[in-house]
Parts: sequence; structure tokens; C-alpha cells
Amino acid sequence: MSLLSSFTKRNKLTATIKQTAQARKSEGTAADHLFKGAYQGYAELLLDDPLRADALYNWGFALLHQAKTKAGFEAAKIYQDAVNKFAFCMLINPNYLAAAINGGVAYMDLARLTQVEPDDELYHLAKKQFETANAIHKGTASYNLACIYALRGDQDACLTALENSRDNGSLPEFDDIMGDPDLDLVKGQQWFVDFVEALGKKTESPVVAADAAPVEEAAVGELADIETMPTED
Repeated sequence: MSLLSSFTKRNKLTATIKQTAQARKSEGTAADHLFKGAYQGYAELLLDDPLRADALYNWGFALLHQAKTKAGFEAAKIYQDAVNKFAFCMLINPNYLAAAINGGVAYMDLARLTQVEPDDELYHLAKKQFETANAIHKGTASYNLACIYALRGDQDACLTALENSRDNGSLPEFDDIMGDPDLDLVKGQQWFVDFVEALGKKTESPVVAADAAPVEEAAVGELADIETMPTED
């Protein structure tokens, strides 16, 4: 960061802190307006800092995998910390695909750990993360969404999500699909049997495309080509 840029950001931070102080002295709608403006100021100070976004993402990625080695309250605490790091990463870079996907993965892992029902808020938050990932890069998290729909017994939505994942080259390999416990409730359905049989007829090679993003994104060093993709409709 240049000296001029640093000075400009320092001045903006000072002004935003003053706005926060003014908001604390105000009441009602006036206070809300000032707080909202201050939050926007803080957010703008964080934007466009790739190194900070990458650090937060990789910090979250490390926490996500450490949590998998723990149990109970300790694991839950680490998963929540990972979620927070991914959220801060996306505050800096709203198009950070890996953070969107792994934020959803962390929520799902936390939901499994705490054994909540499929309609619990944790699954809802995971779903929102995966939908955000799909908005960044079409179809990237459709398989993850299919898993949530399967757990909820929403068969039509599950099939649609699986088809979307297939059409956008983001399906896991065949054996991974068949071994995924999240899909257990739909594996006996005729439409699922037809879907996987069609995959087998289409190709004998792995289902996942060579350039497809994995269901759980790797560290940022392996994501240079996709993490800042523009939003697709």
C-alpha cells in the first residue's frame, strides 16, 4: 500500500469513527442512519485488499480442517470460527467463490456435529452460502444444494440441483455420489436410479469435468482462476 493510499484510508477511518461517535449520541431513525453510514464506511475500508482476503480465506480453510479432527464443543467452536473467517473474507471480496462454498461446508459440518434437523437454521445458512457460490459461478455449489434438498426430502429440488451440477461440470465422481450419506433418502427413488444410470451411459470416465470446481474448495493457491469470477445470472 502506498503512503498516499495509507494516509487516505487513515483519514477515512478517522471520519468513520467520528460518525460512529455521533450515532451513539443520537436516537431513533437519525441514529440508525448514522450507524448504517458508519458500517458502510468500515466495509469500504476493507474492500479491494486481495492479500487480506486471501489470508482470511486460508485461515478459515485451516480452521475448517482442524475442526474435523475435534469433537463436541471444541469442534463446534472451531467451525464457527471458520465461518466467521469466510464471512470476513467475503466482506472484503464478495466474489470470493472458495469462501462462499467453504462457508456452506462449515455450516453443514456444524449441523451434522450438533445433529440438528434438516430444517434447522444451520442448514438454512449453508443453503444461502451455496446459493451465493452459484451466483458467483453458475452451478459450482449445485451438488451441495442437492444434498440439502435430499436431507429435507425435497425430491424435485434435489433432482433439479443434480442436473444443474451435471450440466455445469461440477458433479463429484460417481463413487463419491453413491457413497454420500446426505443422499441416502433419495438413492432408492427411481428418478435417482435413472439419473445415475444416465451418467454411466454418457461416459465411463469420472463424472466430474477436468476443470470443475470441487465440492469443497482447496486453498487459495490452487484457485487463482476462479476465486474472483464475475457474477453470472
